[in-house]
Amino acid sequence: MKGMTSAQHSVAARAEQAAFYAHSAENRPQSEWHRLEDHLRDVARKAAAFAEAFGCADWAHAAGLLHDVGKAHPEFQAYLLRQNSFDASDYDGYSGASHPNHSGAGAILAVNRWHGPMKIIGKTLAYIMAGHHAGLPDWYGGQDALSYRLEKERVIIDAIQPQLLSQLSDLPTLLRPPAFAAHAASYHLWVRILFSCLVDADFLDTEAWMNPNRAKQRPAFAPLSELKEQLDQTLQSLIARAEPTSLNQMRTEILTYCRTKAVEEPGLFSLSVPTGGGKTLSGTAFALDHALRHGKRRVIYVIPYTSIIEQTADVLRECLGNDNVVEHHSNIAPDNQSLRLQLAAENWDAPIIVTTNVQFFESLYAAKPSRCRKLHNIVNSVIILDEAQLLPPEWLHPCVEAINRLVTDYGVTIVLSTATQPALPSLCCTPREIVPEPSKLYAQLNRTVIHLPADMHAARDWPSLAAELMQHQQILCIVNRRQDCYELWQCMPEGTIHLSALMCGAHRSKVIKNIKDTLDDGAPVRVISTQLVEAGVDIDFPVVYRALAGLDSINQAAGRCNREGKLSCLGNVHVFVPPKPAPRGLLRKGEDASRSLLSVPDFKLDAPESFTRYFEQYYQRVNDTGADWLDRHLVKDVNPDGNVSFRTAGNEFRLIKDATIPIVVRYGTNAALIESLRHAGPSREIMRALQRFTVSVYPATAARLESNGFVERLHESILVQTVSSIYTDTTGFDIFRECYAAEELCQ
Repeated sequence: MKGMTSAQHSVAARAEQAAFYAHSAENRPQSEWHRLEDHLRDVARKAAAFAEAFGCADWAHAAGLLHDVGKAHPEFQAYLLRQNSFDASDYDGYSGASHPNHSGAGAILAVNRWHGPMKIIGKTLAYIMAGHHAGLPDWYGGQDALSYRLEKERVIIDAIQPQLLSQLSDLPTLLRPPAFAAHAASYHLWVRILFSCLVDADFLDTEAWMNPNRAKQRPAFAPLSELKEQLDQTLQSLIARAEPTSLNQMRTEILTYCRTKAVEEPGLFSLSVPTGGGKTLSGTAFALDHALRHGKRRVIYVIPYTSIIEQTADVLRECLGNDNVVEHHSNIAPDNQSLRLQLAAENWDAPIIVTTNVQFFESLYAAKPSRCRKLHNIVNSVIILDEAQLLPPEWLHPCVEAINRLVTDYGVTIVLSTATQPALPSLCCTPREIVPEPSKLYAQLNRTVIHLPADMHAARDWPSLAAELMQHQQILCIVNRRQDCYELWQCMPEGTIHLSALMCGAHRSKVIKNIKDTLDDGAPVRVISTQLVEAGVDIDFPVVYRALAGLDSINQAAGRCNREGKLSCLGNVHVFVPPKPAPRGLLRKGEDASRSLLSVPDFKLDAPESFTRYFEQYYQRVNDTGADWLDRHLVKDVNPDGNVSFRTAGNEFRLIKDATIPIVVRYGTNAALIESLRHAGPSREIMRALQRFTVSVYPATAARLESNGFVERLHESILVQTVSSIYTDTTGFDIFRECYAAEELCQ
């Protein structure tokens, strides 16, 4: 301030003292810090732009203006000074040692401003602001509950400087919820999507100021119109090169049906196509055509298993370009995606997203900011729900309710894509079938004959079944359990391939590729597998054996037989009763439902209407589909009080009830990763990279392996294989071996 008088210096100092900051900058003067008012207004603007897509820009704007007002507290301003090593005289009397809480102030101001008849406004904003770092809270509960925090932290707003509050004079007097949010069943998702607008805006604005280089790397993607042109060119080339078989002709007809149906109004559709009918590319063509016709923003492909997601992503990348398809799931290693795609995966700001049922549905019921951040980018999209029959029955009601809300409240078009269309209960409307006369299509695409056992209760033994399998040079046998796979494989001749989840993801991918290559060469190949090959794995055997299971599983297994229709006759699928029934639970319920239906004379197990009958019986056998859970935590206390258990619901909603323990195995070239884990600790990058090298076992098995010295415990909770012989190239994690040599136990 060279050339200023002492009086001018004093005025400037007071002006600087009256300023408030959202973020400090190391080794830079306060004049270069991130001013709080700028941050609040920029976040408000970004959040409002996100919420415009569902008519709630004013709500998101208000949340943005209030979310960080707690940073105007003298303790927080002192904290920023301490973090940058300013002289203690700058603390102005405040010298608390910890990071002051700042998220509660905006929540308290909201409930103070909107109370009485407008209390639902204040409470809605309070949920969002109180949770924008720690996650959406429950209303009732312990010290983390919102009701407790609003009372306990009320005193903090007394110290918020009025200079800042006066700058927020443009807060609206009244906010009106959209009509759909007045329904109790819709409220919780509406709050989450509003929350996502604030969280994403806050993160992006903070990143732009604190890490501008990273912010600049956030990608700009090709528009959907350009991706459609790329897909059209690919499809034209594939059609031109395809052999003139009846199967390829039918695939072309299915593609035409999809493109014709894409002009219809948004909503709920079904794509019922037999396995091998080309659902992936035809469904993508529908999605892109529909999105461009109706102004949708992106296409989201939701797939049940991480074991098949890479295959779908590879197909889409080949058609649409590597840089336009974002994978988001637990098995994607950091070095498999560029930084720009990793950044897009954080908030799904990309034209094509490929993700899993777990990531998709758990995010819709989540409370954590990182999980919810993407939700506003689901609005006004096209979602292909692949293999829709694999929605977990114990969470069926919440999953269906999420589908309903997205379709009716947020302009989302959803396609239920499967060869075995489930009878999902309580859908908001009847799905519009994309392919006319599915029964006729299934008859035309029939490439197999399914042989059922004469007695549905007469179990086979493994040796006699193995002898029967040995009569075929190319054969796939699918069983229900990992131990069944191991025991039957032991009865087979040397060279038989074992394939199960006891092999890590990287191992399974390699084995499946080898199987495909061997089949393409026409060489002998016998495979004993668990059901992991049934959904989405494109392998084509002339003969398939399937242990008795749910009707959908039998049909999916049949989809691995004569898949390309190249045999001169129909492929043969043999259903057999295994020595032991399926484990108790959902697998057993599916087996029992199939046994009941297959005993009915003239029952057609490969007709579309048969799947409806099967799923109706199957769902009736499931004791709890999650309806009571949804009502108890997220619906019953909404009207008129808006009391919701966001955090409890987010913690409890897990599509996979994982009672197993993951173990990092030594496979391929992952030794360096394991050593990094040992010495540097479990960073996010290391753990994500190791996902491809983990195998899950039951706790008792993990304890036995650890006590025998086959695995070691790193960093308290991570188990890592130590003895090399426990993991083999043939069976993966060899947990079923009865005896181990003494020298192995001492390694």
